[in-house]
Amino acid sequence: MRVLMTGAAGGVATMLRPLLVGLYDEVVLSDRRAPEGLAAHERFVAADLGDPDSLAAACDGVDGIIHLGGQAYEAEWEVIHSANITGCWNLFEAARQAGVERVVFASSNHAIGFYPRRDRIGVDEPVRPDSRYGISKAFGEAVGSFYADKFGLRVLSIRIGNVGPVPLDKRRLSIWIHQEDLLSLIRIGLEHPELHNAIVYGVSQNERSWWDNRTAHRLGYAPRHRAEDHVDAALAAQAKLPPDPIGDLFQGGTFCAAEFAGDLKRTSS
Repeated sequence: MRVLMTGAAGGVATMLRPLLVGLYDEVVLSDRRAPEGLAAHERFVAADLGDPDSLAAACDGVDGIIHLGGQAYEAEWEVIHSANITGCWNLFEAARQAGVERVVFASSNHAIGFYPRRDRIGVDEPVRPDSRYGISKAFGEAVGSFYADKFGLRVLSIRIGNVGPVPLDKRRLSIWIHQEDLLSLIRIGLEHPELHNAIVYGVSQNERSWWDNRTAHRLGYAPRHRAEDHVDAALAAQAKLPPDPIGDLFQGGTFCAAEFAGDLKRTSS
């Protein structure tokens, strides 16, 4: 199986690349700049999400795509639109034209960030994006649904919490995912024989999780890592942070607090 990874020079891709060794015949890495240290099974193809021709070249001969590329945090709308709206559409369209069978889309918890932390939500609740970035991730989920239904691609959208070796604060005790668990979800998207289109939460086995991840478990997801194993360090780090009267109410944290000028009572009710 030949797999394309977009955004290959980014932080999440850098954590995942070593874990892909031995899993697939070839991993094609694409980004605007080359990542460091190509392994024997890796090949780099320069591609820009705004350039359909370069995406066509990157998708040529590929069986599945791990789409990590795009703007990875909040920005002005013009930046988000170019990278995560137009860029996402271009990627799915290039995949369709190249005959790619599967796309794993890196969505985000910020697509539902304005849900209060007291709520436990699944994937059937309406999106509540907390930012322009969150809007773009909700859009990407809709694009994935469209390409699955209209053109037969198999699509898994993963609402990633926060990826890393350990959770770094109190909020991340609820949303953290170890990179090995994220790889497990990605493999479901690339390999599950009955996948059509699904949205799952990218979260490890966290006792404090705000998310009902039964869709992922039904697809065979069995996370190995637990945020509670790191609770003392995370809470110690949290104690050094100033309180955030808005961000601390919502699942999206500081993304909700930035520029907030709404009615806090109505938004959090």
